[in-house]
Amino acid sequence: MHFVCLECRAAYKKSAGSREADRCPQCRGELIDAGADLAVPKRRDTAGWRALEAVLRAGLTFHGGCCGTGPGYRPRTPREVQDRLALAARTGMPVKEALAVADPALTDRYGATARTRGGGARMPRQDTGSPSSS
Repeated sequence: MHFVCLECRAAYKKSAGSREADRCPQCRGELIDAGADLAVPKRRDTAGWRALEAVLRAGLTFHGGCCGTGPGYRPRTPREVQDRLALAARTGMPVKEALAVADPALTDRYGATARTRGGGARMPRQDTGSPSSS
């Protein structure tokens, strides 16, 4: 598991049940359990750490899903965070959900696809009332 100190821009790999996982060894601040699938930004990557802080403060983590599927989309830059916060403000979607949206341009209220690329909306199939020959 990765435990992160946002103040020090440091991540530590520790077991989840370990007592030492509570505090940062450098500043003694609280460590955040970010999950095993976190790709830790370099310490000098200020933008990457700002994006990571926004994601973790919103309550998203990098814990993998069932069968090794991973945590899903997480923004990696402040611009990606800003786009998803605008989506949340525009649609009323909770910030935690908006930050997990892979492409905010293709999303309307609560994750439904707003438009498709190249094909437009599909018309539902109409029932003609005649029996099918199966």
